[in-house]
Amino acid sequence: MMPEDIFNTLEDLKVDEFKDFKWYLKLPDILEGYQPIKQSRLERAERRNTADLMVNTFTLDGALKVTKKILEKIKRNDLVQSLSANSSGPAVSVNVGDVGETSENRGPSSSQCEDEIVPVPKPQPISYYQNMLQSNLEDRFNCAQEGWAQRKDEQPLVDIYTELYVTAGGDINLNKQHEVIQMEVKPTTEESIQPCDMFKPPSGKGRSIRTVLTNGIAGIGKTFLVQKFVLDWTNKENNQDVHLIFPFTFRQLNLRQGEKLSLIELIHKSIRETKDIQAEALNHIFTTLQSSGNTNYDKSKFKLVFVLDGLDESHLQLNCSTDEIQDTDFDVTQSTSVDVLLSNLIKRNLLPSARLWITTRPAATNQIHSDFVDMVTEVRGFTDPQKEEYFRKRFIDEKQASRIISHIKTSRSLHIMCHIPVFCWITATVLEDVLKTREGGELPKTLTEMYVEFLKFQICQTKKKYDPKKFSQNMCIQYIKTLAKLAFHHLEKGNLIFYERDLKESGIDVRGASVFSGMFTEIFKEERGRKNDEVKMFSFVHLSVQEFLAALYVKMSLINKNKNVMCEPAQSFFERSERNVRKIFSKPSTTELDRFAIDKALQSPNGHLDLFLRFLLGLSLQTNETLPQGLLEKTRSSQTNQETVDYIKRKISDNLSPERSINLFHCLNELNDGSLVEEIQQYLTSGSLSTDKLSPAQWSALVFILLSSEEDLDMFDLKKYSASEEVLLRLLPVVKAANKIL
Repeated sequence: MMPEDIFNTLEDLKVDEFKDFKWYLKLPDILEGYQPIKQSRLERAERRNTADLMVNTFTLDGALKVTKKILEKIKRNDLVQSLSANSSGPAVSVNVGDVGETSENRGPSSSQCEDEIVPVPKPQPISYYQNMLQSNLEDRFNCAQEGWAQRKDEQPLVDIYTELYVTAGGDINLNKQHEVIQMEVKPTTEESIQPCDMFKPPSGKGRSIRTVLTNGIAGIGKTFLVQKFVLDWTNKENNQDVHLIFPFTFRQLNLRQGEKLSLIELIHKSIRETKDIQAEALNHIFTTLQSSGNTNYDKSKFKLVFVLDGLDESHLQLNCSTDEIQDTDFDVTQSTSVDVLLSNLIKRNLLPSARLWITTRPAATNQIHSDFVDMVTEVRGFTDPQKEEYFRKRFIDEKQASRIISHIKTSRSLHIMCHIPVFCWITATVLEDVLKTREGGELPKTLTEMYVEFLKFQICQTKKKYDPKKFSQNMCIQYIKTLAKLAFHHLEKGNLIFYERDLKESGIDVRGASVFSGMFTEIFKEERGRKNDEVKMFSFVHLSVQEFLAALYVKMSLINKNKNVMCEPAQSFFERSERNVRKIFSKPSTTELDRFAIDKALQSPNGHLDLFLRFLLGLSLQTNETLPQGLLEKTRSSQTNQETVDYIKRKISDNLSPERSINLFHCLNELNDGSLVEEIQQYLTSGSLSTDKLSPAQWSALVFILLSSEEDLDMFDLKKYSASEEVLLRLLPVVKAANKIL
C-alpha cells in the first residue's frame, strides 16, 4: 500500500463526489484518535494535496481506513473493493516501527520515522508532543498582520502570503553597503528556495545543514517567511520529520537580558505555546541529545529546530567568535544568562544536532563567525509576477487591482521599488486613497512623494477614526513633530526598537507614546512583551519611515525655527568637532544645510545616511508643499534647489566610491533634475565611475536611475557605455524601455 494508491482512488471520483469526500474529512471523529483536517487546509486542496494531507494527518494506515470509511458514505463501494485489493498484498507496510532510519525511506512525516519514546513524566511517543505543539503554534501563526496594522486587523496568512524570491549563497562578512542600495537590487533568474526547503543542501551537495543564516533588508519579508515555514509545519504540510520547533524573536529575547535561566525555562517563558510540554519531557530530550556524540540532524533521535528571528534587533552580548575553546561539556540544564545560552547554541556547544535558523538584516551578519554557519540565504523580495499577485490578493475587486497595477507600471521607479513587500503595502495604501480622492491626478513618482502621501493618509485616517475635538489637525501635527524628533535622535544609533527609558530620554511621555501608537498604527507601533504587561516596546518598524521622519524633523527645524539641528553640539546624531561647532550661525541657509548633509552622508563608511539624504532633499521640492499644514511653513526657491543640484554634480566629479556616486544620482532623481542620464553617461565615459568595477548591485542601481528618467529615454546612446556583451546584458532593461537606441 502506497500513498499513490489513495491518490489514484481520489482520481476516480467525480467532481461532486470529491467535494463530498473533502467535506467528510473535516468532520470530528472521522477516525478515532485523530483530529479532523481543518477547512482552511482543504478549501484549495487538489486531489494530490488531499492525499498528502491525509497521510500526514492520519499516517498511511489511518489514511487508508479514512478513505474506505468515506467511500462507503458516498456510495462508492466499488472503489472500496479496489482499494482493499491493492492494500492486501505483501507490499503493505503500516507498522510504524518497521520503518527504519535510512535516508532512502525517511519520508516527510514523522509518523513514518521511528517514533522515539519520551519516558518522563509518563511514557509518550515524541509525536505526542509534536502534535501538541503543532496545535498550539497553529493558533499563533495562522493569522498575520499585513504591513504594520494592529493585531485586531490580522488576516489568515494563507490569504495574504505571496511567495517570496529567496536565493542561496552570499557572503556572511559585514556588508558595508547601506540597505538603500541593496533594496533596489531586482531579483534575478536564480532558482528560488521555498520555505519548506530552507535546510535543503544546495544542488550537488549532500552534507547535512545545521545552521542557516537568512539575510534581507528591512521590510523584505523575512518574518513572513518564518511564519510560513512554521505554519506549514503546524498544518502537517511540510517538514514533518521535525519533531519540535522553537520560534524565538530577538525582540522577545531582549526582555530576558540580565536574567539567569536554563534553556527549558527560556523556552517556557518566551514561547507560551510550549508550556504544555512538561519540563521533565524537555529535559529528557535535551540531555539525550547533549550527551550524544552525534552532531548530525538526520541521525538525531529527536529532531529539533530553533528559529532566531531578527538578529539585527538584538541587544544581547553574543560571543560568536572562534577565539574561545569549544566547550563540549556544556550543561544543558544549568541556569546561565540568555547571552551565554544563545552564544553556545550558535557555536554548536549546545544541542549540536539541532537545526538553527537565524534571520537578520545584512549589517548584523558579522555578529556570527562564518565557521558557525553552514548556508547563507537571501530574501530578495518579489519578482514582477509576484508583485502583481500581491496586489491582486490585496484588492478583491479585480478591476481596482488592475488599475493600481497599471498605475504602478507607469512609474518605473515605483515599479522597481515594489519588489520590497513593505513598499508594496505602502504603495497600495497610498494609491487606493489617491485613486478614490484624486481621479486622474498625478501619481507619486519619487520615494519622498510616496512617503509624504503615506503620512497624509495616516493623519486623515486618524481624524476619521477618533474624536475630532480630541484629535484635531493641530494635535496630529504635534504628535508627528514629536515622533520626528525621536526618529532623528535615534537614527545614528540604528535603533528600530525603543523602550520606555528611551522615550523618557527623548522627552516623550510614555502615556503619550501609547496614544501615538493607537493613532498612527503604521508609523509608530506599541508591542507588549511576554515578560509581563508592564513591558512595552515602541518602534517605527521600518527603517525608511524613521529616516523619512528624521529628515522631516531637520527640515522643520530649519524652515520653522532657523535652526540647523545637525550642527548642535548637544545632539548625538553626528560626531562633532570644533570646526563644525564654529559653523553654527543664527540663520542658517538651506544651501548650507544641504551641503552639510551631503558631506556627512559621503563621510559615512556604510552609507547609513543615504536614504535620509534623499528624503531631506526631496522634501525641498515645490510639489511637496502639499505636506499637512503646520509641518513646513514655507519652501525654498527653485534657485536654491539648483544650487544644491550644482553642488551634487561637483561632488560626483570627485573621486568617490561607486556607492557614494550612485546615491548622489538618486538624490538628483529626488530633486527631479532633468540632466540625470547625461550626467551618468558623462561620468561613466570619463572613467570616474568605471563600468568594470561595478558590482551587480551597483549596476542595478544605475539601471534603476536610468529607468526612472522616463522623459530622458527617448533616445539612449548605448555606445557611450561599452560595446561589450556583458554591458549590453546589464543594460538590457534600459534598452527595452528606450524609444530609440544609438
